[in-house]
Amino acid sequence: MNDHLFDARGAAQFLGGLSLPTIRRWCNQRFIPFVKLGRRVLFRRSDLERFLEDNLVSPRLQSKP
Repeated sequence: MNDHLFDARGAAQFLGGLSLPTIRRWCNQRFIPFVKLGRRVLFRRSDLERFLEDNLVSPRLQSKP
């Protein structure tokens, strides 16, 4: 497995500049996947990419007038 690990700050930046409190809240709510190594909370790049894909909202089709 060759998957880059991010700390909370790196994950926040990867997800488009979210705040650290948002990342921490999402972890506490188990909204975002993370890896816990001792006291460290880390995020796998592949999990973050899947998280983005899973939360993709498709555009509505425009009806013609």
